[in-house]
Amino acid sequence: MDVRPATDALVYRDATDADVDDLVTLIESAYRGDSSRTGWTTEADILEGQRTDADGVRAVIKTPHSTLLTVERDGRIVACCQLEHRSDHTYFGMFAVSPALQGAGLGKIIIAEAERRARERWGAREMHMTVISVREDLIAWYERRGYRRTGRMTPFPYGQESFGIPQRDDLQFELLVKEL
Repeated sequence: MDVRPATDALVYRDATDADVDDLVTLIESAYRGDSSRTGWTTEADILEGQRTDADGVRAVIKTPHSTLLTVERDGRIVACCQLEHRSDHTYFGMFAVSPALQGAGLGKIIIAEAERRARERWGAREMHMTVISVREDLIAWYERRGYRRTGRMTPFPYGQESFGIPQRDDLQFELLVKEL
């Protein structure tokens, strides 16, 4: 496990098509399968199958007013997050940190940088995200970063395996919001 401080030589940049395979690998490793259990953000107990694929990552990269912020350390992609300008707010999604680096403060640093970029790039006043409502530990982490639960739920897309294969029948997404 890498024990260096999370701020060592981080490089932020917008993802390109050349990054797609590495980003898919990173995102899958953070959320699905046994490798995800190394970190604490795993969804392996509630969802099987894929979290994303090359087409999904490429779509985020190509969407107008959107970026997949890529974070490198020592020339290796170690984290990413989607930022998409949507009228009066920025949507934050596809957040992944290498499981081997989770718990060292890297996530806090990246989300702060993402918020800064949303304010500077688009003048965003709010950041919105959706989190699977049964992920209490993850929601609590976001609340400690200033996000608030809204109670606004959207259904989980059961039957659409591109979102994963649910292992329970009570999944839904809750909107979390933070004023920037």
